[in-house]
Amino acid sequence: MINSENTGLAVERHARIRKILQERKIVTVEGLCRELNVSGATIRRDLVDLDRQGRVRRVRGGAVSVGWHAEEPLFEDKAAIAAKEKQRIAEAALRYVQPKGSIFLDGGSTVLALARLLTERAGLTVVTNSLRVAGALSGAGPRVILTGGELRRLSQTFVGSMTAPLINQIHVDTAFMGTIGLSADDGLTTTDPREAFTKNIAMARARQVILLADSSKLGKVSFVKFGSLPKADVLITDTGASARDVQSFRKAGIRVVKVSGVRCRGSGKRRET
Repeated sequence: MINSENTGLAVERHARIRKILQERKIVTVEGLCRELNVSGATIRRDLVDLDRQGRVRRVRGGAVSVGWHAEEPLFEDKAAIAAKEKQRIAEAALRYVQPKGSIFLDGGSTVLALARLLTERAGLTVVTNSLRVAGALSGAGPRVILTGGELRRLSQTFVGSMTAPLINQIHVDTAFMGTIGLSADDGLTTTDPREAFTKNIAMARARQVILLADSSKLGKVSFVKFGSLPKADVLITDTGASARDVQSFRKAGIRVVKVSGVRCRGSGKRRET
């Protein structure tokens, strides 16, 4: 028998979750737990119910509003979405880092997860426009070169035309790039034209471009384009990526690596499909 009191509480929580989503467009399970003072299991059940009703769209680690046009949340919220998947993606990206090579790291949350794995790569050179990446590597690890430029506080990155003087002087082996949106029709997109400018010129100075994007980014379109699909060589994503999206990216010439969230026993490696 259904407890009418519990049902009423659930309806009230659903209404509050929908209101929060209307304001923020994206929420995390952890954030909702704090705001509504309930357990993670309760929030996950609520999100399942709302997703079935077509009121929200669930993503790993939280939810986004229905029909969400890819916008940029606060960095902490962005990092919390699909956090385990982002860590696995970062671990898979390590194989593309040459011990004594040079790389560009942009300001994405998955790229930051990669940066945190590089603290023992003393022979590596890292060029970055991200304050968070520079901070992660400030104690030990690679030589770090900051681009300078205008600080964009939301992403904690240096962006815009003032980043060009340094970036245009360098050549790196690999650029590891994040993205807000990635679709077959619209390519790579982000929220800010200044960010798009810097991403675009950084990719042009790399021999190889690797996109680090969890599956919640795929098929999404944000405000401004910073590159077409053929500009990328490899996409590392998680197993939530749809077969349709993967096929469209492969048709564009991108190698797609899907990394599972399960470690193989013994070796510590990820299984890939």
